[in-house]
Amino acid sequence: MNRSVVVLGATGFLGRHVAGAFEEAGDRVLRVSRSAPPGGAPGRAALDLTAAGPGELAAFLAAHRPDVVVNAAGTVWQADEERMRALNDTFVRRLVGVLPALPTAPRLVQLGSVHEYGPVPEGTLITEDRAPAPVGTYGRTKLRGTEQVLAAARDGLDAVVVRVTNACGPGAPEQSLPGKVASHLARQAERRRPVGELRLAPLRARRDFVDVRDVADAVVAAAEPRPGTAGRVFNVARGEAVAARRLVDRMIELSGLTVRLVEQAPADPVRSAADWQQADITLARCLLGWRPRRGLDASLRDLLASV
Repeated sequence: MNRSVVVLGATGFLGRHVAGAFEEAGDRVLRVSRSAPPGGAPGRAALDLTAAGPGELAAFLAAHRPDVVVNAAGTVWQADEERMRALNDTFVRRLVGVLPALPTAPRLVQLGSVHEYGPVPEGTLITEDRAPAPVGTYGRTKLRGTEQVLAAARDGLDAVVVRVTNACGPGAPEQSLPGKVASHLARQAERRRPVGELRLAPLRARRDFVDVRDVADAVVAAAEPRPGTAGRVFNVARGEAVAARRLVDRMIELSGLTVRLVEQAPADPVRSAADWQQADITLARCLLGWRPRRGLDASLRDLLASV
């Protein structure tokens, strides 16, 4: 395609895969993160998004003249509330404020989160027109970011939001359930223990898990200015509610290790009250021409291999 693409938050779990997918599509990618590798590696740039004011951000983007800007920057559960607000909310307001003033306004793809919807009744298929009712700072700040992008789109900004469910696959962070289990299994294998014990919070939830590489493919599809896509929100998911206990049991089976699983009450508050998540992906399939291509087993195998 040979577009110029700027990926903000390119060292994060989603950002790394998104940048790689654009490169595979033939695009020129600038990976932006808070710190750049020593020696000035080509295709990488440093910019502290929380510290950069509107003038610095506008000058940075104008210098690189992107056709597409992907905002994969953000922070989740492990961060404090102040940082979540700074990246998920305040920075997005700053970004949509400077994009229209660039010499050539790029298309913005904002990565949102399924947690913007908040809890839903069990068995509910979550569509994009569902009224959001997030709980907790993370869901609320991500929703404010989405609302700012959509408001800017109504004023003429070429922008789209992809709401991602629970991404898994190679490189999943240890803060996520799949990443935590994979790290435990890797440590057990390294220590050559015949039997291990894995302690987790009660696995009551059923969540929609999607491979991170499928998410990256969806972002590439959303970057294409297809008719009827600007100013829209698209669910990006597998479209299946998977029991968290089933996910963990399957990871243990695929590892070939013997593990005793112990469910215990968490020491800290529950991060999300959403015990059921199943997203409708009809809109992404029809308007973006996207669908998930990787099954859960393939995603889990590749996650285990990556650690």
